[in-house]
Amino acid sequence: MPKSVLVTGASSGIGRATALALVQRGFTVYAGTRTALDYEGVTPVTLDVTDPEHVEALRALHLDGLVNNAGIAVIGPLETLPLDRLRRQLEVNTIAQLAVIQACLPALRRTRGRIVNVSSISGRVALPLYGPYAASKFALEALSDALRRELHGDVHVSVIEPGAVATPIWQRTLDASELPTGRYRAVAERLRELALDAAESGMPSSVVANAAVHALTAPNPRTRYVLGRSARIQAALARGAPTPVLDRLIRRIVEQ
Repeated sequence: MPKSVLVTGASSGIGRATALALVQRGFTVYAGTRTALDYEGVTPVTLDVTDPEHVEALRALHLDGLVNNAGIAVIGPLETLPLDRLRRQLEVNTIAQLAVIQACLPALRRTRGRIVNVSSISGRVALPLYGPYAASKFALEALSDALRRELHGDVHVSVIEPGAVATPIWQRTLDASELPTGRYRAVAERLRELALDAAESGMPSSVVANAAVHALTAPNPRTRYVLGRSARIQAALARGAPTPVLDRLIRRIVEQ
């Protein structure tokens, strides 16, 4: 069973809930964060996952597990999206995740540890205006699949794919985003409603945290954890529904 775990993005939301869940189970938790923590019981680690010096310092940690949770969300129409915003999205949610994994792998190999990548159902189904965020999660899914096959027998890799979670990320995203006008205005308003509703009625962060704990401790952890009824439905449709059918269903959701 893993005993020393690094959790990235541990200051709030899923990362905070995961760190606390692990502490309650007696783990030594390194809480990677860019800001001060509002809870105790962990060892804070200053970590901006896009800072090479911060990431390099992770090589000094003894680790049995890694929970890659840090991330941001960039939304907007691809037609008008500034490419620098897409680069930033991919840098944080995809490239930096691999950088952290590379830094931690020597320790994880020594302990035959585990990696848990926190993705999203957006890593399977891309809603309109969520293209940048979904692209980063699609890429994280691909990296996770390749890593799982490359590291087989040494380090186990799991992916968590939650649906709507009641976390601050979408409120922060909306606060920092200028909603589009013109042809995208109605869709943007509808998705804003859905995001705000998710912040209130989405699944608790503890559901994702419990899945991460299972992936770190179970004798036979799953490859993927699809969490939430909506996510399970979307995953099933993505696997089996013809693309035109899925497109029509998504249009009905975003055009209500």
